[in-house]
Amino acid sequence: MKQDEMILKAAKEIAVKFIEVGTINPSTFNSHFRNIYTTVEKAVRENARQQESGEKQG
Repeated sequence: MKQDEMILKAAKEIAVKFIEVGTINPSTFNSHFRNIYTTVEKAVRENARQQESGEKQG
């Protein structure tokens, strides 16, 4: 659960930065946020798997 909250927070912060620089506007927010969230989630989950397999080996 904590990991999901961290993913959401990171995705929100990234989306806000994109809004600030004008890359995202209200009409494209939904698709952009979904892509940002998915990308952050994938990166976090892959990192967690790599750390788990590293701990098992070491």
